[in-house]
Amino acid sequence: MTTDSVERVEPRRLEDEMRDSFIDYSMSVIVQRALPDVRDGLKPVHRRILFAMHEAGLGPTRPYRKSATVVGDVIGKYHPHGDGAVYDSLVRMAQEFSLRYPLVDGQGNFGSIDGDSAAAYRYTEARLAGFASQMLGDIDKDTVDHTPNFDDRLREPTVLPSALPNLLVNGSSGIAVGMATNIPPHNLREVAAACQLLIDEPETTLDELTDIIRGPDFPTGGTIFGGAGIREAYRDGRGRIVMRAKAEVEEGRDGHDRIIVREIPFMVNKTRVIEQIAGLVRDKRVTDIRDLRDESDRDGIRIVIELKRDAVPQIVLNQLYKGTQLQSTFGVIMLALVNGEPQVMDLKTMLEHFLEHRHEVVERRTRFEFEVAKDREHVLEGLKIAVDHIDEVIRIIRASAETEVASAQLRSAFGLSKRQADAILNMRLARLTGLEIEKLEEELGQVRRRRKELGGILASRPRRMEIVGQELSALVDKFGDERRTQIVPDTSDLTDEDLIAEERMVITVSHAGYIKRIERHVYRAQRRGGRGIAGMGTKETDWVEHLFLASTHDYLLIFTRDGRLYRLKVYQIPPASRTARGKPIVNLLRMNKGDEVASIVRVREFSADRFLIFATRKGLVKRTILAAYRNVHAGGLRAINIREDEDDRLIDVKLSDGSNDVILATRRGMAIRFSEGDAREMGRVAQGVRGIRLSKDDAVVGMVVARRGGSLLTASELGMGKRSDVDDYRIQKRGGKGLINLKTTAKSGRVAAVREVTDDDELMFVTRNGVINRQSADEIRVIGRNTTGVRLVALDEGDELVDVACLIDPVGEAGNAGEEPEDGSGTGEEAE
Repeated sequence: MTTDSVERVEPRRLEDEMRDSFIDYSMSVIVQRALPDVRDGLKPVHRRILFAMHEAGLGPTRPYRKSATVVGDVIGKYHPHGDGAVYDSLVRMAQEFSLRYPLVDGQGNFGSIDGDSAAAYRYTEARLAGFASQMLGDIDKDTVDHTPNFDDRLREPTVLPSALPNLLVNGSSGIAVGMATNIPPHNLREVAAACQLLIDEPETTLDELTDIIRGPDFPTGGTIFGGAGIREAYRDGRGRIVMRAKAEVEEGRDGHDRIIVREIPFMVNKTRVIEQIAGLVRDKRVTDIRDLRDESDRDGIRIVIELKRDAVPQIVLNQLYKGTQLQSTFGVIMLALVNGEPQVMDLKTMLEHFLEHRHEVVERRTRFEFEVAKDREHVLEGLKIAVDHIDEVIRIIRASAETEVASAQLRSAFGLSKRQADAILNMRLARLTGLEIEKLEEELGQVRRRRKELGGILASRPRRMEIVGQELSALVDKFGDERRTQIVPDTSDLTDEDLIAEERMVITVSHAGYIKRIERHVYRAQRRGGRGIAGMGTKETDWVEHLFLASTHDYLLIFTRDGRLYRLKVYQIPPASRTARGKPIVNLLRMNKGDEVASIVRVREFSADRFLIFATRKGLVKRTILAAYRNVHAGGLRAINIREDEDDRLIDVKLSDGSNDVILATRRGMAIRFSEGDAREMGRVAQGVRGIRLSKDDAVVGMVVARRGGSLLTASELGMGKRSDVDDYRIQKRGGKGLINLKTTAKSGRVAAVREVTDDDELMFVTRNGVINRQSADEIRVIGRNTTGVRLVALDEGDELVDVACLIDPVGEAGNAGEEPEDGSGTGEEAE
């Protein structure tokens, strides 16, 4: 090793070298690759592509040229990087679904919203779009600074003049080292209007600007939910915007509803969305879709989602929003380069930077044009002198041996500058005609007026800002269009319930486990003793067991015979016609095979001061706080411990406030009334305590939580029944045999159901064959406790009464609503 080479070795700590080198690399990525300039909204590669196309004369009115030519020019002159990176940038600037206002006019396959790649650059052609030509306007008038290219052969602009606020209207995204930018596109008309307001009133507040710029305007349309994220982004430079596809529900020719998706969120792959929907259906996370088609064409997006007959479109759509990219989030980071340094800006600051840049462009252009006019005026004044002394000028020129001598003689004779003398020497003789002399004088006058006008512009900043606004307004008239993205109130946290109108429904559940909901006005009020109307189409082995009113927003707590609890919202039950069977409840709940519904309780919220009272077939009762059943998972929850070895099962569950009396009624016509306080509060999975002592062949058929001061309705299997005053049943201690409730005879049959009713109640009597009879409770007179009663329902031969539902809010034929429905259920017991 020579002495010179040793002297060139500089000792340096490794960590210092790594730190400095990484900082240099980071700054190179930030400034030269990943972040846009706040003035023209372009990264270096995009700026170089547009400038190279401008230099090649590829204007909006010129013929297309192969993209390979453009890529080659950019790489060879300004951007010495891979051709893939340059072509990918060119392609994106030509995609209408990527840029709100495309900068490149492409011809050929430039990719699709399905994620298809563009054809190779040897197949596609390109030229500047009209929008981009306005970003390059006046670039030859010293409006922006230029810098040497990578090999110092050429010069390239450090920024484009950009008469349009490209950074906001087209947005930008990029990841640098330690920072990222993600600026959404906006509507040109709105941004220009905000710029004009800032020009007219520089003290305009951010709130006033956001009244004009309502929010991002994506090229793919769609919907933005809520203004909170938009305001946060405009105020702090960072925010979260929720985007959703734009969809509508229409009825198909076959009567099934279908969802039509016509616009999807920005930067979302349509094919990927369709795959996600298909995945939800395949995994049975969405069960109400029967077909899925992509009918998109060159006219736009059209995704058709065919629904099953009983599906609720709003619920399905909400499920798709939650499970697919039909809803996505745009994380706004308004980061751009300001004087070569990355800064996060609010909306007003970003607009001010653009306007200041545009003001500088107008000022530099005006100064350039002023110097050109001044030079032209100077030349014309010399020509005017020559014309006025044409004979002397000709004599001097003819007497001169050389051009330089003639120039010197003219300058000496008429006090001309060299520029003027050279112009006279280059003047054609045709300029000496009378008409040309007049034109010369006219042009001189015009140039003087123009120079004066330009001088006035240079002397007045308000005048220059006025020009900025005028030019921007003219371009808006040319390129502006209507907003594509709709902004609606924030419902990003919508649940299925939020999409469903609240209304009361009649809920029916059959013995075979079919459930449905029906609009309550379907059932007309009838007189006592009538035959009723068919309420559900059933098989010979099936009948309606449960029927009650509930709001679409209520929870249904569904208790099974073996003591398990499942939870369901009313709106999740498919609607059906009056005579339809409904949908198997096992398709809505993950019930154990062979289990049956024992009771259904309607609740709105799980209060800590309310209780559930359980009754079993063997006479056991249990009282547990309602809040213990707040969290019910999809597989159900153990609500009460039922002993299978004793052939017991749950028959009913009621809601109580803790201060009521409980009445248990048996099949053989016995009943006991005791205070619910006698049944101490127990845990969720407890078995319970004895409520009534049964005879050997008897069983509990129903339970009443007496809380309205009404009467006790008892109905028998053969349609007989009565109302008795609750006070006829004296309060006893829990666990006794009780009192006679109904004299059971061959005419009446055994007890089928008991209910607490008042004169204002509407009743629905349900038979084994599915016939429903509706009548007012006041048509049934109150008689003694120990009686058989009167005929309540006329039954067909072989039919039996299996259930009675008490409807608190009577509905006449006109559909007038009364009180809220009872917090309870109708329940029936199968006849043996």
